Parts: sequence; C-alpha cells; structure tokens
Amino acid sequence: MALLVSVALFGLLATAITAYGYGRYAKPAQLLRQLDAEPAATVSLDRIGQPKQSLLARRVQAIGQHAPISPADAQTARRTLMAAGYRAESAVTLLYGIKLILAVALAILSIVFRDSITANPVLRIVLPVAATVAGYWIPGFFLERKVSKRQDKLRLSLPDGLDLMVVSVEAGLGLDQAIQNVGRELAVAHPELSDELSLVTLEMRAGKRRAEALRNLAQRTGEAELRKLTAILIQSDRFGTSMAEALRTHSEFMRVRRRQDAEERAAKVGVKLVFPIFFFILPSILVIAAGPGILQVFKYLFPLMKGIQ
Repeated sequence: MALLVSVALFGLLATAITAYGYGRYAKPAQLLRQLDAEPAATVSLDRIGQPKQSLLARRVQAIGQHAPISPADAQTARRTLMAAGYRAESAVTLLYGIKLILAVALAILSIVFRDSITANPVLRIVLPVAATVAGYWIPGFFLERKVSKRQDKLRLSLPDGLDLMVVSVEAGLGLDQAIQNVGRELAVAHPELSDELSLVTLEMRAGKRRAEALRNLAQRTGEAELRKLTAILIQSDRFGTSMAEALRTHSEFMRVRRRQDAEERAAKVGVKLVFPIFFFILPSILVIAAGPGILQVFKYLFPLMKGIQ
C-alpha cells in the first residue's frame, strides 16, 4: 500500500511539474518561434483555428465518441468551449473523453485506497461514487473558470481596441478595414480580442454579412460588453450615424464603468478585512502585547496566592 501511494504521489508530482514547465517555458518559446516565422500582418486560420492533434488527443477523442451525449448537451458544451477559445470540431468529444477518463481514474484510485482512507462501511460505498462524480465534474469546472478568465481579458481589452478602432475610422477606413486593422495591431497586447476580431474579418471575407458576423462574435464569446459593442456597431451601420462618435462614447463609458468597479472593490476591502483581522491578526497582537504580562502573573501572583492560603 505504501508503494502504491508513493507511485501515485510521484506520478502526480511529475504531471504537475510537466504541466507547469510546458505552460511557463514551452508555450512562450513556441509563440516566439511563430512570431519570428510569420509576418505580423498575416492573419491565418492556423493561429485562431484548429491545432494538429497528437496521438494522445486522438485516443481521448476516440473515448469521448462513446460518451452518451444528447444534441442539446453537445450544443451547450460547444458554446462553452467556443467561449473558452476552443473552436476545433473535436473539442466536444475531447472534453467528454477527458471527463470519462478522469471519472474512471478517480473511481479506481478511490477503490484502491479506500481501505487506508476510512473503515466506515457506508463511506467505503459512497467514496467511489463521489470520486466518479467529481472526476466527471472537474473538467467542466476548470472550463468554466477558463471561460470567465477569457471574458475578463476581453472586457479589459475592449477600451484599447475601441480607441484604436476610433482612430482607424477617423483616418478614413471603413468598419471592415478598421476591424481588420484592430485585430492585426492587438495581436501581441491583447491576443484574445485580436483572435475574435480576426475571426470576424475571416467570416466577412467568406461571404457573411457584417451584422451576422458581429452577432456571431457576441454569441461566440458570451461577454456582455461585446454584445453591447456589436449592438452599437450594427445600429450605427443601419441608421447611418457617426461610427467614430458612437465608438468613442462607448469607450468612455467602459472606462468609467471599469473605474467604478475598481472603486467598488476598494470600498469592500474594509469589510472583507474584518474577519482576517479578527481571527488572525488580533490574536497575534494580543499574544505579543499581553503575553509577557500574563506570564508574569503566572510566575508571581499564583505562588503568592498559594502562600496566602
């Protein structure tokens, strides 16, 4: 049993170190090689489209194809994956393959180690079931967190993109060329927004109407601020109003909204610090301030009281 625990911990540690090394060193190096190999003005589907699948990905996809997925669940999963930035056709099957593999792996581990975890017969039955459910739920949880982080990045990058779009429109470019220019110029500073705008440009080049491509942008990202932006662009284009003025007004509104959000979070800091101060900082201060006096009481007063008795 100790050998199995050691092997499992070693495998978990090796996996964590490999994932950290890949995310910290391998991916930035690969990005730098791509930037050196491709011109900055080139917009290709390889950057925003489907990467080549490895052997492991194909195996996981083959497992995911056997998952009992309803069309409604598959559509919901595809929308979530697209909001997280995964647009490959095999993304849904890969997600469910990961879910099945992790659920089975945690179920097996819980069965193997349940003797050392608990001796309660009820918990010995509940533990594998809970581990299986957790293994099936964990990938969706991390996917939702990735969607939330990506939406935050898109929301924070929108004011810069809108300012650049205003400059492009006032310089005489049309809206299509302005979107293409913003997607190209923000490739390094804001890659998420650059990818989305580049995909809008590719859809319009493929023959879709501008309004439809912008609606697809709002539906694909699921970000409320992008929905507002697409609504403003569609309405300004439809009614012939000043595009630059509408974009400048929306950019100022977003900056004011972001400053108000920061002020709101700053105002909540005092309330949120009450519990850490009360449970962690105040006891330490009491020990430092009153500790020596309490020790003196124990050292002199108690023996004196015993002597009096």
